[in-house]
Amino acid sequence: MAQIVVIGAGMGAMAAAARLAVAGHRVTVFERAETYGGSVGTLERDGFRFDTGPGLLPLPAVYRDLFIKTGKQPLEDCVDLVQVDPAVRHLFADGTAVDVPNASRAGTVDAIEAALGGGAGERWAQFLNRAREAWDRARRPLLEEPLWEDWRVLGERDPYPAVRRSGLLRKRPPTFGEAMKHELADPRLIALVESSVLAYGLDPRTVPASAAVLPYMEQAFGTWYVRGGIRELARAVYERCVQRRVEFVFGAEVVRIVEKDGRAAGVELADGSVHEAEHVLAGVDPQPLADRPLHVPGQDAVLDTARVRPGRCTVLLALRGAREDGAAHRTVVHAPDRKAELDALAGGFGPGVRPTVTVLRPGDPALVPDDGHESVVLTSAAHKIADTEDFADRMLTAAERAVPGLRDRLLWHEIRTQGPVPHPALAGADARYLYPSNTTRLPGLYRAGGWAHPGGGLPHAGMSGALVAGLIVEGPDFRGSQ
Repeated sequence: MAQIVVIGAGMGAMAAAARLAVAGHRVTVFERAETYGGSVGTLERDGFRFDTGPGLLPLPAVYRDLFIKTGKQPLEDCVDLVQVDPAVRHLFADGTAVDVPNASRAGTVDAIEAALGGGAGERWAQFLNRAREAWDRARRPLLEEPLWEDWRVLGERDPYPAVRRSGLLRKRPPTFGEAMKHELADPRLIALVESSVLAYGLDPRTVPASAAVLPYMEQAFGTWYVRGGIRELARAVYERCVQRRVEFVFGAEVVRIVEKDGRAAGVELADGSVHEAEHVLAGVDPQPLADRPLHVPGQDAVLDTARVRPGRCTVLLALRGAREDGAAHRTVVHAPDRKAELDALAGGFGPGVRPTVTVLRPGDPALVPDDGHESVVLTSAAHKIADTEDFADRMLTAAERAVPGLRDRLLWHEIRTQGPVPHPALAGADARYLYPSNTTRLPGLYRAGGWAHPGGGLPHAGMSGALVAGLIVEGPDFRGSQ
């Protein structure tokens, strides 16, 4: 039984802590904030409650597995998990609307064809077949296994089987945007699939075609909501950790990783105290806490930080009046000018450029003071916002298409901005979209969370915890989740 110190109480770190405690280890989590959950936060004001991080859960199997492996109560006994239907409503600039059913391939094909016509449904079905091939090829190495030692091979070939026809670039694999333009043709259908990429602030003109796995995951495994907000999932994971005797110390900032005999041997806190451990798991970037470089150039995958990485703007809306019948839980309001938006993501949102906005309207009684009010969250990827109030106003203008009478109903709003949101690891593009491995160049020090393999998103954070726990419990021969 080893003593293990965990830095940070984010979702990946807690997922690892629970698994390690079940394996018999003594686990202590030091978190500099006063609560758990990391980016899975919440705001409460005047009887309203809002998720300030993720608002929906894709691929819930990751957390179902966590709860099965760490206790008798399954996930559904700990949170009220419900499917969102329709999974999303898309509103395009020309007034067209598409309601995408939850995890229904046939239903989605029919809905797209009925709304867009011209064979759009069949083109979507063919795209989904190719995206499934990419998922089948990339799932194990990019989600369920530790990062390969020969990780460069993951960047040499894009797993997306793009259709090859005359006129398509042949000197290099097509980007996601190039492949979609070639295969889907209809700008509205292209915008529909690109919205899954834009949600992470990724530019479809530069991201590899393997990004097709992002809309595929949503279509294949569905979109889920936790009643009370996604923060309830963080609560359930935290409580599972406590049940497994994981110790949490909040308000405790780690300032240094202690080394002894060439390996991690514990941590030093801001108050000067030192806590020894056989293993240290960092749910944050450990480099600023280490006395040595944790990456050896050319020998360890390092996320390409030179790329422009937009952040996220979130607007929390407290509205008078109940949600109307037929309202969608999630609506994506597409930008009227795709090129202007993508240029702004790379260079900054100047005056007048309209972003794609995601509108979340859960209709959950737990989020409002009474049934005469509504809690709404708007999100958009953004880069270099000069005036946050002006940008929020543009988001409100877009959201008016999804929320009838929005401005007349508005009681108050709050604006939240944050830095880059980690995306799931992607194959291709010379490995520029991979993340550092879960092990480091310092023996005994591990990484978990959105900025480590296999990348960002709630499922990927949970899998990072599973991978780290496997590496500690089973050692370097661990080959991944089954």
